[in-house]
Amino acid sequence: MFKKIIKGGQRKSSKSNSTDASLYGYGPPSSHNPGSSPNSIAVVAPAQNPDVPMVPPPMTTMEPLPLFRDVSVSERQNLFLRKLQICCFQFDFSNTLKSAREKEIKRQTLLELVDFIQSGSGKISDVCQEEMIKMIGVNIFRCLPPASHENTGQETTDPEEDEGYLEPSWPHLQIVYELLLRYVVSSETDTKVAKRYIDHSFVLKLLDLFDSEDHREREFLKTILHRIYGKFMVHRPFIRKAINNIFYRFIYETERHSGIGELLEILGSIINGFALPMKEEHKLFLVRALIPLHKPKPVAMYHQQLSYCIIQFVEKDYKLADTVIRGLLKYWPLTNCQKEVLFLGELEEVLEATQPAEFQRCMVPLFRQIARCLNSSHFQVAERALFLWNNEHIVSLIAQNRQVILPIIFKALEKNIQNHWNQAIHVLTVNVQKMFMEMDAELFNECERQFEEKEARAQEVEEQREITWKKLADAAVQGGEDDMVTA
Repeated sequence: MFKKIIKGGQRKSSKSNSTDASLYGYGPPSSHNPGSSPNSIAVVAPAQNPDVPMVPPPMTTMEPLPLFRDVSVSERQNLFLRKLQICCFQFDFSNTLKSAREKEIKRQTLLELVDFIQSGSGKISDVCQEEMIKMIGVNIFRCLPPASHENTGQETTDPEEDEGYLEPSWPHLQIVYELLLRYVVSSETDTKVAKRYIDHSFVLKLLDLFDSEDHREREFLKTILHRIYGKFMVHRPFIRKAINNIFYRFIYETERHSGIGELLEILGSIINGFALPMKEEHKLFLVRALIPLHKPKPVAMYHQQLSYCIIQFVEKDYKLADTVIRGLLKYWPLTNCQKEVLFLGELEEVLEATQPAEFQRCMVPLFRQIARCLNSSHFQVAERALFLWNNEHIVSLIAQNRQVILPIIFKALEKNIQNHWNQAIHVLTVNVQKMFMEMDAELFNECERQFEEKEARAQEVEEQREITWKKLADAAVQGGEDDMVTA
């Protein structure tokens, strides 16, 4: 009886010891499930798996670790975790001489990690993946310094004229981004496992970093986010929605963001891959986000990327041309001539992809705006508008609808010839008039006759007004003389 009691006590003791390691975080993660009942924990008593690496205790000092090639294959996962801990140390990069030795150790360790992931020498465990993403987050997710346009007590400057801020910690930050990129694109990375760590929270924090003023960082972020979008299909709707929200805040609240151009570059590639027929969600994105992006003042900083996205939509679905053209007219600049030149360039690209039916729907308001551009006192605006007639497709659309278009712009052409100060505009306007005469001489002569009649009537009205004013002036003078005689 006594022997049985002793044996029973030994068995209970061995069960409790087997769970101690996992309870303190040194065993395999699966052996300790916080959501399971106490009974289930007591039953689990596996032996420690030597293939599963243990998370080492936190390091207090930084010392160089052996290279991966200098240890056995079975020890590399544990060494990987220890190297990750070294890379979690943070340094002050405002002082280049401070902690120079430790900074170099960290830099070399980061390079080793990149080589290890890139070489594909072995599939890293789930624990190592989790700890690596944590380390990456510790390094890249940070409060960005106040931007040059924010109120920092200094005089506000135009972001377009800034030389640009360069992140002091870039020697380390660049390698961390390279590590993340290599992990995402690696064929060894299983998306079913990786999506636990590269989750919605991680993606949102990554998107926040696009506001960095360092163009080098934005370029890396652009590449990484594009790769995440391509590999993690489960994240695609969320990424599109998150980018939408950044655009909405930029358009309607701040009009300040450093990474709009890079985000649009990513979207340009995404739009190119949209399946047909296009989803309503994508059309709403065009109407609610892309077209309103023409409104902010700093549109010149990202207009090239924006224009590419717009053209992608029209080329995908030609029926969207009318929507796009009317959107451009809605946000057409009134006083900013440089923006007008950009809009005219984009308009030409859209019209190249426009079919006759869509062109007819918007041609009246479109050519009213073009007529105003033709008479612009800023010669670059007038010149860019006249250059539309150098495009064969646009000329063919105009020729098919000349009965409507020529009466709208005839007055603007005549005014240019009579009054515009720039000689080059004179020459271009005469060429456009000749083109219309060759298209339809009868229509041109009719428009010329109507224009002359209107001008004659306007001249008569002006002369009549001058006569009336002269009579009033004479009457006033006569009344003054009569008052003097009476007095």
